[in-house]
Amino acid sequence: MRRSTGWLGALPLLAFYAFVFGIPLAALLAGAFTSRGEPTLANLRQSLEGGNLTAMAGSVQVSAVVALTGAVLGSFLAYAVVTSRFTALRNGVLTASGVLANFGGVPLAFFWVATLGNSGVVSGLLGLPSGSLYSFWGLVIVYLYFSVPLMVLVMAPALDGLRPQWREAAANNGATAWHYWRHVGLPVLTPALLGGVVLLFGSAFAAYATAAAMGAGTVVPLVTLKIANALTSDVLIGQENVALALSLDMIVIAGLVMLIYLPLQRRTTRWLQ
Repeated sequence: MRRSTGWLGALPLLAFYAFVFGIPLAALLAGAFTSRGEPTLANLRQSLEGGNLTAMAGSVQVSAVVALTGAVLGSFLAYAVVTSRFTALRNGVLTASGVLANFGGVPLAFFWVATLGNSGVVSGLLGLPSGSLYSFWGLVIVYLYFSVPLMVLVMAPALDGLRPQWREAAANNGATAWHYWRHVGLPVLTPALLGGVVLLFGSAFAAYATAAAMGAGTVVPLVTLKIANALTSDVLIGQENVALALSLDMIVIAGLVMLIYLPLQRRTTRWLQ
């Protein structure tokens, strides 16, 4: 009886999710598959053609580079923090990571523009080329500012789960440090690593405010900026439904990302119990 009625406790939360996410999703689907009140697939076809496809590819490319680079840097930083003997350093880094992982949008863009922009403080002192921030790699660096701390938060619990007894057992059997990481450490951490890469990809893929405030759309085509222009621009008329189709494309990609991430996260939890 408890098993059959236990889900009733979650009913208010499910109803809230249905209201907050279900209604916008229904409106998005209705707009993506209609044009002037008539059912059509033209919006979806247009969302995967020309500049729209270029913007989608640009977002995927930026997100992939950010995810891979952030995963490497964040993993090494997390390992340095976890193995540190200074508790204050560990707590400070983890606390800062929790703050910086959620620091984005216009404030982050202003921070980088004031630092490395055309008239930035650091760029002026170092004599960096004008506009070096407004490029593909400039946008990647900005995104890494919140991606690396996010990877630290993902990897620190996984690294804490590596039991010292495993390393001692490997050493007692004559294994070197390379053999330990090759056959024990990395296989255990692989689900967390891949899950972190997927999480960073999704975070960078959905980012909008930072790139918009930096004016990155003129250099790097991004699908989020494309959607905003189609919805708010006075030049692009009648593109609202195409923007909804682009949003649907993003939801499909995000759904695929979550389908990869959730099983990996469950496997990591099982390994580290």
